[in-house]
Amino acid sequence: MTVTDLVDKLTLERDLDDGGLESILNCNEPEELEHLYSSARDVSIRHHGNTVHLRALVEWSNVCRNDCLYCGIRCGNASLSRYTLSTDEILDACSRAYALGLRTFVLQGGENPAAAEILAPTVSLIKSFWSDAAVTLSLGELPFETYELLRNAGADRYLLRHETADKAHYAMLHPEGMALENRMDCLRSLKTLGYQVGTGMMVGSPFQSTRNLVADLRFIQELRPEMVGIGPFIPHKDTPLGTYPKGSAELTLKLYSIVRLMLPDANIPSTTALSVIEPEGRIKGILAGANVIMPNFSPLPHRADYAIYEGKASLSLEAEENQKQIEKELHNHGYLVGKDRGDYQEN
Repeated sequence: MTVTDLVDKLTLERDLDDGGLESILNCNEPEELEHLYSSARDVSIRHHGNTVHLRALVEWSNVCRNDCLYCGIRCGNASLSRYTLSTDEILDACSRAYALGLRTFVLQGGENPAAAEILAPTVSLIKSFWSDAAVTLSLGELPFETYELLRNAGADRYLLRHETADKAHYAMLHPEGMALENRMDCLRSLKTLGYQVGTGMMVGSPFQSTRNLVADLRFIQELRPEMVGIGPFIPHKDTPLGTYPKGSAELTLKLYSIVRLMLPDANIPSTTALSVIEPEGRIKGILAGANVIMPNFSPLPHRADYAIYEGKASLSLEAEENQKQIEKELHNHGYLVGKDRGDYQEN
């Protein structure tokens, strides 16, 4: 079968065998890739309309207990200035986002055992002030009781990228003491608690193979998450993997499209990392099947300190300015900006 035939089969059946997925991932023919992207775009529009939902990203803390080999906010990075936003700073960011029409606030931070104690009251306040808005958390691996506390405080969604579904590959990217099994158990716990759950992987991370990516797709199929976050690996100089090459924008776009065809109803962000390595990455992600963009509403003085990777986009833009750029870009390609929470809905 040609790659075009494989894409049509995936569109119709929402699945392919491993060999078929590898063929699409290895494809470099422009016409066949455009068929992949356009097929995913059509499915996205059919299930989500021509609406792109904006989520307000608030990077609340770069304090992290982990020492992951690829991450710039790893605890072993002594050159990083650490910060944690106050409740007032978080609420101010949410207020600015709400005034601009955003109805999801994404609180993202390093893995911090004190997260629940700090954030649970803040989440409750957010929900009391803006009851029609959703709160998404991305705080890493935490105990079940902590997830439950945050859920009871009002959190609606949780994003925990698995990064890689291969145990051996996972061990190459993380220090001793971190285990893939624990991360996957956390994802299943989040499902049990009723969160809308997101997972996803790094594309082009060191030592990654095409078979690793197929394993990632199989895990995503098994979990059936409501959100899938996929971004390219971007090295950071202050990490053990800082000299490895960055991931591929084209491969990232292929994965957006494949996941869209597999899970038509999932919310898939066109990630900031893609925009770092590809100048038109944000809109290319949407045109490949993504339906979410997350503009940064973190206070400007702290954005450079939340340096998971280098070359982060929009470090000097005010949230309002960034918002206008995004809306103009979307309108130029025939898309509207969603004005509601954009919850997962199975069709």
